[in-house]
Amino acid sequence: MAIRFPIVRPVLPAIDVYQKHVQAVFDSRWLTNSGPLHQSLEQRLAEYLGVEHLMLVANGTLALQVAYQALGVANSTKPVLTTPFSFAATASSIAWHGLQCEFVDINQSSLNIAPELLKPEQVDAASAIVATHVFGNPCEVEAIASKTAGRDLKVIYDAAHAFNCRLNDESILNWGDASTLSLHATKIFHCVEGGAIVFKELDDLLRAREMINFGFNKYQYPEQLGINAKMSEMHAAMGLSLLDTIDDIQAQRIEAVSTYQTELANEFEFQHWVDGSSNNGAYMPVLCRSEQQLLKLMENLLASGVQTRRYFYPSLSEVACYGHRGDTPLANEISRRVLCLPLYGDLTVEEVKQICQLVKEAL
Repeated sequence: MAIRFPIVRPVLPAIDVYQKHVQAVFDSRWLTNSGPLHQSLEQRLAEYLGVEHLMLVANGTLALQVAYQALGVANSTKPVLTTPFSFAATASSIAWHGLQCEFVDINQSSLNIAPELLKPEQVDAASAIVATHVFGNPCEVEAIASKTAGRDLKVIYDAAHAFNCRLNDESILNWGDASTLSLHATKIFHCVEGGAIVFKELDDLLRAREMINFGFNKYQYPEQLGINAKMSEMHAAMGLSLLDTIDDIQAQRIEAVSTYQTELANEFEFQHWVDGSSNNGAYMPVLCRSEQQLLKLMENLLASGVQTRRYFYPSLSEVACYGHRGDTPLANEISRRVLCLPLYGDLTVEEVKQICQLVKEAL
C-alpha cells in the first residue's frame, strides 16, 4: 500500500524566495563562519521568539552538548537528572559527555518530568536538571525553579518541540539557565538541519560562541576546548526563507491538531497542556488503551496508507547505554501506549478528517 499520509512532510518555501537568499551567498562567497545570513537569522529569530541571548548552531543535539559545556555541566562528576520520556538525543547527549543519567518519572497528565518527584537529596547531588517540554507542552517551570533555588546546579530545557511556545504570554525559552531548540527539517520551523541555544546570562552566550568555533577567542587563539558547531549560510538561507510565513505554517498545524482532537475525542486520551499555555501544533500524540491496541492500530493504518510513529518508545530509562538509573514505572508504561499521527505544515482539515475516519475504522 502506498503512503497517502506520511507521519511528517517538511514544509518548503517558494523556490524563488530560497533562490534569492542563495544568490546572496553566491554573490558574497561567504559560506559559513557567522556570515550575514546567519547573523540576520539569529537576530530575527531572537526578536520573533521574544528572547535575548540566542545563538544558532548546526543541529539540536549539538545545542544540548554545547549548553552542557558552556554551563560547566560537562566537566562535572555529578549525575544529571532527566526525563525518560523524550527523544533519544536528550539522554544520549548527556551520556556522550560521559555523564550519568538519573531518570525521574513523569506526570501522567502532562507527560513532562514530575517536579514533585525531585527529592532534595537528589537535587543536591546533581550537576543539572535536563527537562523536556514534551511535544511542546511547557514543563512546570515554576515548580522546578522552586526545587532548585539556592542550589548549585544548572537547569537546562530541551525545547526541541517548543518553538514559539509561550507560558503566560512569555516565551518558554526564557526559563532555566539555557533552553535548546531543534531546527531540523521535521520541526515547525526548520533550516533543513540546525539548532539554537537561548542562554539566561550573556557571559554564557559569549563563552558558547567561542566554543562552537573551536574555542578560538577574538585573537584566533584556542583558549578553551571547542568544537565546530556553526550553522552554514545555506542552512540560514532556508530559515530566512521560511520565517516570513511561519505564522501561517503554525496556524495550519494548530488547526489540524484541534480537528484531530475534536474528531477523536471519544477514541483516545490526549496530553493535558499546562495552564497558561496552548498547543503549538508540533505533534499529534494519542494515548491508546494498551500496547496491543497501539500495535494493531499501526498495522491497520499502514494498510490504509497512513503512516504513524511510536514517539517516544522505548522509555529512555529502559535503554542499556543510558544507564538504567531511576525508578520510572509511569514513563515505561505510557511509552508503550503513545502513538503520533500525521502532522505537517500543509495538512488540510479535510485530510485530517479523512485520517480520523480511517483511525475509527482501524480501531
